[in-house]
Formats: sequence, structure tokens, C-alpha cells
Amino acid sequence: MKTLEYKENMQSGTFMKTVSAYANYGDGQIIFGVRDNGEVVGIDDPVTACLNLENKINDSMNPVPEYSIEIEESLVKLYVYEGKYKPYLYKGKAYRRNDSATIEVGRLEYNRLVLEGRDQSFEELTSEEQDLSFHDLEQRLIRIMGIQELNKDILKTLELFTDAYGFNNAAALLADQNVFPGIDIIRFGKDIDEIMERKTFENRSILQELDYCMEMFRTYYQYEKIEETERKIVEKIPEKAFREAIANALVHRVWDIRAAIKVSMYEDRIEISSPGGLPAGMGKEEYLHGQISILRNPIIGNVFFRLKIIEKFGTGIMRINYAYEDALCKPDYQVFENSIKVVLPVIEKKPNLTIEEKNILDVLKREAVLTRKQIEKQTSLGKDKSIRVLNSLIEKKMVEKLGAGRGVKYRCR
Repeated sequence: MKTLEYKENMQSGTFMKTVSAYANYGDGQIIFGVRDNGEVVGIDDPVTACLNLENKINDSMNPVPEYSIEIEESLVKLYVYEGKYKPYLYKGKAYRRNDSATIEVGRLEYNRLVLEGRDQSFEELTSEEQDLSFHDLEQRLIRIMGIQELNKDILKTLELFTDAYGFNNAAALLADQNVFPGIDIIRFGKDIDEIMERKTFENRSILQELDYCMEMFRTYYQYEKIEETERKIVEKIPEKAFREAIANALVHRVWDIRAAIKVSMYEDRIEISSPGGLPAGMGKEEYLHGQISILRNPIIGNVFFRLKIIEKFGTGIMRINYAYEDALCKPDYQVFENSIKVVLPVIEKKPNLTIEEKNILDVLKREAVLTRKQIEKQTSLGKDKSIRVLNSLIEKKMVEKLGAGRGVKYRCR
């Protein structure tokens, strides 16, 4: 487990790498007196072992992290808490957990820990390029915020410039030209072997990159339809959802690596992959439920907010989901260690449903998750009928099957 490690004894000292990992990346526990397979062997003299453990941590770690030690019968339990003064080093090196293993961090990750320990982000660092122009940003601020011109005072208010250090990386990203990777868009045909079009928008203001993305989106996922005397724009994918997904990717991605945001356009969906997993301290469930309280790039986020590109910090996922409220297929969110992928399906309206299908959906909406037998009991459907109806709803992507075998349960998508 990522937050739990078993050690048979304290002799090798390799557990100190895990102490570093927990202090750098999140609370964890090490239990001494247990073999890797879970067999309890105990510690001969737990009181003396606790004193030795305390001395080892205090002498070997720099800085010393916050921790606590408990004795439970013949076991010694060490709790290590994530600290504020990163990086926490063991023999001059920082470590992180990788599933159940502990590994040394690379140079890039080490630099991020240093910034975190200073309570800084990459966007706050002084830009290597100081000869920056902001014609595009100025025109947007004039149009939306009603300013007369973009001067140094406004740049300071937006936290893009200081007298002491000049422009920061956030300013460079919003400048008319920059050296950062941008957005790489590929439009596929029937499958991934058929590439219809590819465009890369980079080395320019991320505001312009967003606009170019929207232009390409409208070309392929919107069309005009004439109904009687009215000409209407029909959206195959909600424009609000796509715009929110791209804006989120720009605001929340990591900018210290040479990787572009990847946008893959298919006939039945769009996939947006942004570099960087979740910010430290944020869990997957928080992200999926739209409870984003931690911004990786708050300066950029603030500019996007003032320009009305995003409405409120941390509401992007909820706004994407709302755009699909009446659609059959819902957006999908995939969180990986080093990237986040958002999948926006082409809109399909809810189909006509049979009485039995409506009954099962009503029950699942009330109860959230049920077994087939529970569904049968509440709908008075027989086994064969309930299986057929559930399979039909699964095919229509309105019900999701959880688990396997006797533990199978069902819920609304």
C-alpha cells in the first residue's frame, strides 16, 4: 500500500527512505514487527526500539519531519506526517512512494519540492524572458474590464510583475509570444490510423491558443440547421463543456515540462489530456466531485476569471457535467499520476424507455446502488425480466454494472 509499509525490524535502515517519502508527499505509517506477507513476528524490546527509532530519525533526516511513535503489544507503529518545509532529505536525497515501493525523486520533482517548501509555484518564478509584449491581453482587458490601457500598475495588480524581479512565468504564458509548449490537436477519421488533420498552437499567448482551439472545435462539432424560417446552430458536443475543459487544462496543468496539452478529436468524442496529475493534497474524489480547492496556477486562474473565461475557481467539472445534463452519454474523467484526461462524448439524447426501464431507473435514482435481487424486490420484476431490462439499460449507457460474480451491483450513470 502507498500509505502503509511493513518492516520485520529496524536493522537495515532502508525504511528511512519511506520516512522521507511520507514527509514529502503525504501522511503514512510504518509498522515494525510485521513481515511483508503480513505475518506478525513482533519486536523483542519495543521500548528500546522506540528510542533508537527516534534517534535515527532525528539524526538522519534533514529537516526532521513531524512524526509520532506508538507501541501496540509487540509492534512499534511509526506515523509520519506530510510537512511544510520540503524537501525532507535522507542522506541528501528526497524520496516518494510508487505504489508499495519507495524510489528517489528525479531532478524535476526535486525542484518542485523545493518550490513547495518555499510556498512558491512555477508560475511565480521570474521569467527568463523579460522583453515581453501584451497586445492581445491588453485588448481583452480593455474590452471586458473597461481599462484604458495595460500599464505596470495593472500588471502588478494581476501579479504578473514586480519591481524587484520583473515579469514572472505566468506573465510569459500570457504574453504575445513565449517559449512554452501549447496545444496539439489531432483529428482522426474512422480510427486512429486515419489522421485527417493536425495542428499545433504554441509559442504564443495561452489566451490565443484557447481561441484557436475553439475555432477548430466549431468547424467540426457544430453545424447549421434551418427549421422553418430559423437558422439554428446544432452542437454535436456542448461548446461550453469543451471550452471549460480546455480552460481547465491551461489553468491546472504543470508548466515546467516540455509537453503539450493533447486534444484528440474523434467522430464520437473528444479527448483532452493535460500534463500533470492532481496537485499535492487533492484526492481523486475531490476532483471528480468538483471540489477543487487547490489551484496549481492561481495567477493564471485569476486572469482567466477576470476575463470571464472561467466563472469560479474549482467549478469546471460541475459546469462540464451540467452541459451534459440531458445527454445519454456522460463525460468521463481519468486521473493518472502524471496526467488527467477528460473525455467529452458526442451528445445523444435520452431514448424512449419502456415502463420496466423507467421503473428500474427510478429505483436506482432513489437508492443509488442496488443488487439485482434488491431491484427485483422493489420493481416486482422476475429474474429473467430484470436481467434483460438491466442489460438493455447498460447498452444504452444509462446504468453501470459494478463488480463481478455474486457481488455485482448496479447504479445510474
